Amino acid sequence: MGLTIAIDFGSTFTKVVALDLEHETVAGTAKAPSTVDTDIMVGLREALENLQRKMGLNSLDYDQVLSCSSAAGGLRMVVAGLVSELTTKAAREAALGAGAKIIGTYSHGISPDDLKSIEQAAPDLILLTGGTDGGNKQVIIDNASVLASSRLNAPVILAGNKMAAREAQSILDKAGKYAVITENVLPELDRLNIEPARSAIRDIFMQRITRAKGLDKAQDFVGHTIIPTPMAILKGAALIADGFGDVKGLGELMVIDVGGATTDVSSIAHGHPSFPGVVAKGLPEPYEKRTVEGDLGIRYNAQSILDIAGADIIIQKMKETAEYDIQPGKLEEKVQYLADNVNAVPQEKEDFLIDIGLASAAVDIATRRHAGKIEEVYYPSGKVKIQYGKDLTEIKCMIGTGGIFASGREQHRILKSACFDEKRPESLRPLSPLFLVDESYILYAIGLLAALFPLKALKIGKEYLKRV
Repeated sequence: MGLTIAIDFGSTFTKVVALDLEHETVAGTAKAPSTVDTDIMVGLREALENLQRKMGLNSLDYDQVLSCSSAAGGLRMVVAGLVSELTTKAAREAALGAGAKIIGTYSHGISPDDLKSIEQAAPDLILLTGGTDGGNKQVIIDNASVLASSRLNAPVILAGNKMAAREAQSILDKAGKYAVITENVLPELDRLNIEPARSAIRDIFMQRITRAKGLDKAQDFVGHTIIPTPMAILKGAALIADGFGDVKGLGELMVIDVGGATTDVSSIAHGHPSFPGVVAKGLPEPYEKRTVEGDLGIRYNAQSILDIAGADIIIQKMKETAEYDIQPGKLEEKVQYLADNVNAVPQEKEDFLIDIGLASAAVDIATRRHAGKIEEVYYPSGKVKIQYGKDLTEIKCMIGTGGIFASGREQHRILKSACFDEKRPESLRPLSPLFLVDESYILYAIGLLAALFPLKALKIGKEYLKRV
């Protein structure tokens, strides 16, 4: 059995991993700057040459190639539903779980101003939901009519009231728009059904959007379909959590991916209440959940992290790492430099500390947004504790991935920022998880391999995630 090559076409770098499936090992890793804006194969060829050089080979022989992509902005989606906390939230869960970057969310109908914003954003794909089966039929029909009259060419997925779906599709078809029907994401108020919509999103990405994003040359080289990178990471996380066959997984877990533009958090957990007397309320949570915080990247959005967390918090997190003092004004200058120079690589001690401070703050904020929370509500019968979202306090392990974790500096301290904080007891974050890091950046490769060789993928993942 020869090598399997896994490729991640990123917006900045094209990363490659060589997997030896016979011996269940990582044979090598490499990367090169992505060239999606010109010819994506140029960056890929350079990455493969770097891999060959690092492995000391005269030629690179492999049996198969698997790939994912977040290049050219990733999968950019707009979602629309009826009630923001019901069908619209279900639509968001479906889109995020399929690896999308949501660039617009709309409820209670798409207005003329909303349509202008959507046309300007030019999404790759639109997901329309609305109405339980037997509930409201009009919103998805009205939204289909609005899109039919638009200048948009993006495919539309209809995942709302099944009694309205055919009429909505007919309206779009007559206007020359491409529309497909899938099952309702919320057929009943207490039943989430997002997997059919996720599958439809994946199918359209693979069949239509990869070509539109200039990935068709890579598709021809790979042979297999290209999927969104966040979807691959989520699949890898689920395999490592659940196990396969006789090989046990690590149990319920959380993955934190700190990047230059976003901080993504995924949880593979049921999230049921773990404290006595707590009542869960709101839309059911998916077992595999992903959130994307577009204002928490440590380069493009470094200033946003500073604005949200405050200079005092970031300086405090820096001081927890090392005895070092920096004035808020100096920190502001440094953060602005990072936002203006997104490819900056830390060189001095101060630069490393600022990155650690920004990453720790981003992880803290992102995981509080992802995890559920408890609120105390007073009724005539007495005080009741209500849980909204997932209870992640019993999570078994936490995995850090992304450049800040690959650097090998203060990984434990950064991940610690994602844990339960006595100062914020309402946030249901993990109490005492095992900390692991994806230093070789192979989690996406595990996800790509999961469908073909799940047992081998699981063993490699468990072996190469490093405990810190």
